Amino acid sequence: MLSLMFHFGWTWIGLVISDDDQGIQFLSDLREEMQRHAICLAFVNMIPETMQTYKTRVKIYDQQIMTSSAKVVVIYGEMNSTLELSFRRWAYLGAQRIWITTSQWDVITHKKDFSLDFFHGTVTFAHHHNDIPVFRNFLQTINTSKYPIDISQSMLQWNHFNCSISKSNNKMDCFTFNNPLEWLAQHTFDMVLSEEGYNLYNAVYAVAHTYHELILQQIESPKMEEPKGVFTDCQQEVSLLKTRVFINPVGELVNMNHKENQCAKYDIFINWNFPQGLGLKVKIGSYFSCLPQSQQLHISEDWEWVTRETLVPSSVCSVTCIAGFRKIHQKQTANCCFDCVQCQENEIANDTDMEQCVRCPDDSYANLEQTKCLQRAVTFLAYEDPLGMALGCMALSFSAITILVLVTFVKYRDTPIVKANNRILSYILLISLAFCFLCSLLFIGHPNQATCILQQTTFAIFFTVAISTVLAKTITVVTAFKLTTPGRRIRKMMIKGATNLLIPICTLIQLVLCAIWLVTSPPFIDRDIQSEHGKVIIICNKGSVTAFHFVLGYLGSLALGSFTVAFLARNLPDRFNEAKFLTFSMLVFYSVWITFLPVYHSTKGKVMVVVEVFSILASSAGLLGCIFVQKCYVLLVRPDLNVLRK
Repeated sequence: MLSLMFHFGWTWIGLVISDDDQGIQFLSDLREEMQRHAICLAFVNMIPETMQTYKTRVKIYDQQIMTSSAKVVVIYGEMNSTLELSFRRWAYLGAQRIWITTSQWDVITHKKDFSLDFFHGTVTFAHHHNDIPVFRNFLQTINTSKYPIDISQSMLQWNHFNCSISKSNNKMDCFTFNNPLEWLAQHTFDMVLSEEGYNLYNAVYAVAHTYHELILQQIESPKMEEPKGVFTDCQQEVSLLKTRVFINPVGELVNMNHKENQCAKYDIFINWNFPQGLGLKVKIGSYFSCLPQSQQLHISEDWEWVTRETLVPSSVCSVTCIAGFRKIHQKQTANCCFDCVQCQENEIANDTDMEQCVRCPDDSYANLEQTKCLQRAVTFLAYEDPLGMALGCMALSFSAITILVLVTFVKYRDTPIVKANNRILSYILLISLAFCFLCSLLFIGHPNQATCILQQTTFAIFFTVAISTVLAKTITVVTAFKLTTPGRRIRKMMIKGATNLLIPICTLIQLVLCAIWLVTSPPFIDRDIQSEHGKVIIICNKGSVTAFHFVLGYLGSLALGSFTVAFLARNLPDRFNEAKFLTFSMLVFYSVWITFLPVYHSTKGKVMVVVEVFSILASSAGLLGCIFVQKCYVLLVRPDLNVLRK
């Protein structure tokens, strides 16, 4: 029974049994097998044997059958009982169910309504036996006078009983017959023996074989003078009968020892009820317990065609979870009852009714239906990308402009405006700014271990040189005004030497910080699979975020020192005093990098790289523009202003 349910996917089953020891044992056995096949019981109706108790509960049983979502119901118990009464009552009430039971429930219910539904009827399991071709001919040519008891009377009584329960008003349905042939002509029925009839058929042959052997034993026994026609030793007969093994007339091996019959073979039938008490019994398959499990149940090819062409009714507690969803079992319900929830991001379920979703590997991603993993496309901030191309062009353009400014300053190195602001420091600042622009190119293109390390170290060192140069220029401006008297010339020389050492000292400190960073937790190549759907972005991971912020913090402290000194010297009287421009350049630098930090931490993937490159270009361009634009304007456009006033 469970194999048939498993074949058609019926996992939500009702059970109706008799309330006795046999029914309770059947329930116990059924539950044990159901756990193996993941089939659940929707309800269990235990029908009491006494009519008085049954009448008090009949409405409960009716409601249970009629309202349950289970479309398949197993019936197990004896006929001619309250259980049979319930079955006929439910059929009368119009319960469209698939009833699965044993061969003794091969009954026809009297219904006038009819709908051709292949999947509503009584499915019975009967022990397999071959057809007896001579049985039909025997019934049609029977001569009752050959037998001690005239079976015509039994047929006439059956006809009388059939007339008494008929609701038809046609009087031609009820009259007597003179011989069985007339009765058979009027009553067409299945000429195939039932399971009980076939057992009786084999029993008669078993007894015949037993008596035949006893007669042979008596004839062949030397102690017996003559054979006896009547056997008085019943014990000997029973012992021989139990061990009887023979082949019956239809060619089947019959073994009367049931303990040796371990391999049971069943035929599976479905009974369709037609109006006016007519019915059709169709064999749909068989079950042989001795075959491998995958071959035990066999459904006939004709019935397989019917199942393909006709929608098989489902009997499940919950609808099947489609691919892309997983099951969540409901609390305090059977295992067959569950809810379906969609798999989480980047997880798939490639089959129905999956308990758990499977996470895709890092180099793959789940499709929109979350039924399979697709290969991710590898991407990075390349020069072919619009953003990469734009940033690369900006870096080269600003770097070229910086070189032109440097060439201009070298060309006009002897003019007052160049000499007044320490032309050596100006050269160093322009060279460091050119490298600051160029170091942003390390962030564009396919990252590797070398570029990941050079990105942060070159950025940190060249910016340190630039900011420390600005700090040196501001100190130079201040000392130019504070140490103007002859008595302070020695101190002026000492401060000038200290100013020249400021740049290497500040750079050395940054080199130490970078070395610690590279030794403890250096940058490395990383894969970002979260930023863009269906893509894996190759980026450089900073390694130690703390070290990165220490480097930025050190640059910020140098910029703060430069801003403070330049702000104090902004009002010193001099025609070529650049303290105001230095103050404004540091203000721009601070604005860029203070804005950078929150934006950088709120972005991922290529956008994060773009933000860092843009911050490098913007801060470098701010220093270049604020400090050198005015000087280039004087040198190239207004040379009349590039003179000292006496």
